[in-house]
Amino acid sequence: MELRHLRYFIAVAEEGSLLNAAQRRLNTSQPSLSRQIHDLEFEIGVKLLERQARGVVLTPPGRVFLDHARLALLQVEAAIEGAQRAAQPIRPVLSIGFLVGLEVTWLPHLLRIIREEEPEIEVTLCSLSSPELALALMRGKLDMAFLRPEKQRLGISFKLLAQEPLIVVLPAGHRLASQKQIRAQDLAREIYVSSARTSPVLQSVIQDYASKVGITLTPRYEGENISSAMSLVASTGGVTLVPLYAQNMLTPNVVARALEGIAPTVDLTLGYAEANGSPLLHRLLARADELIESVQNQSIIRYAEALA
Repeated sequence: MELRHLRYFIAVAEEGSLLNAAQRRLNTSQPSLSRQIHDLEFEIGVKLLERQARGVVLTPPGRVFLDHARLALLQVEAAIEGAQRAAQPIRPVLSIGFLVGLEVTWLPHLLRIIREEEPEIEVTLCSLSSPELALALMRGKLDMAFLRPEKQRLGISFKLLAQEPLIVVLPAGHRLASQKQIRAQDLAREIYVSSARTSPVLQSVIQDYASKVGITLTPRYEGENISSAMSLVASTGGVTLVPLYAQNMLTPNVVARALEGIAPTVDLTLGYAEANGSPLLHRLLARADELIESVQNQSIIRYAEALA
């Protein structure tokens, strides 16, 4: 089996069509691509794709193979980049990823621990959506990331940092803004703005909560991330549900309020690639509980109690 077989299979699986994969992504002919897929299936000994009138669909073995094929290619890319970096030694770098806005809460405490462990290390930061952070970890682009526990992310471990309660964000002049707590049933009557377009984990938590309390939250607007969702709240007069840390990102024209009753929570985790052998990374992981305790003592975490 060659790497090109994996690339061809992934392209066909994602396009759902041999013709589209051949023309749009692989610059090859459909008959040639079909032979490559046939050779791959023959070597593995199972059927990976079912040919149908409108294209192809994955078989159950094909769905399993797709996850592993993607991971294999990501690991090859990470190996190549690692070898290239090793050939040109530079100052040690620790790459850290955050959900947008989350660094305000966690970064100061993390930097203190990093400087205690390795004062001369260069630290690089990036802010991405949770699925993008998980992908960057898989590709070896990041050493660690503060993200949601994404599903189907082979080779990544997640350490639970916090269970963040969800809060309501609404315009400062909204009729519900005078209330200290917002009833779920009141949300159902408002324009709902989704804050979870790029966060499937958060979206699942919100949907489960709505189902549990017997309401329907159908987004009329969808923000690309929490920050853009709050901008939409201000401009449309709608409401949104966001994790507690978004309190750091409030602008003067929006306010945050607690949910009445037991608020749903979304897990925040520290993710890292299991294959990452960085000694510094493992020393930092060993001090994760210390990091958690430091953050729990600051005002933004205690804000949840003030809202209640």
